[in-house]
Amino acid sequence: MALIREGRLVPDPFTDASGLENLPAGVPLIVSLEQWQTRRSALLASGQRLGLRLKSDQPPRLIAADLGYFSVIALEFPKYRDGRAYTHARMLRERFKFAGEIRAVGDVLQEQLHFMHRCGFDTFDVTGPDPEKAWRTIAGDHTVAYQATGDGQPRALDLRKGTGP
Repeated sequence: MALIREGRLVPDPFTDASGLENLPAGVPLIVSLEQWQTRRSALLASGQRLGLRLKSDQPPRLIAADLGYFSVIALEFPKYRDGRAYTHARMLRERFKFAGEIRAVGDVLQEQLHFMHRCGFDTFDVTGPDPEKAWRTIAGDHTVAYQATGDGQPRALDLRKGTGP
């Protein structure tokens, strides 16, 4: 897997410990909702930078009060057809004002990167021979937006009318 941010491969400072019984010490961790709920006090006491991995059936409202503890929220796409993480990303950005990293993980397809980005994702855990090329291809394919989102990009209708955000 490769981590893409702003169209470039970037190192991942976090260890995804969401499936581990014993959590590594002294490194930034991404934990599951279950781990957070059962080990919250110990995780906070450890002083480690924290991230949270949410499954598609775990909406952000479950951790809204705790968002300030997390540097990254990884939203899982269990299969490309499951779009709940799009809604979760928008909720994190627009309703809960989460300013940290929102990462797409799981079945992340090149064809969906643009739409994920518009919904609030800023980092993508993708597979493939050349993830940077995939990003450039998608970035060049989409120059006009039709739906409004919180990203501030003017819609086609706004451009036609000469209005916009």
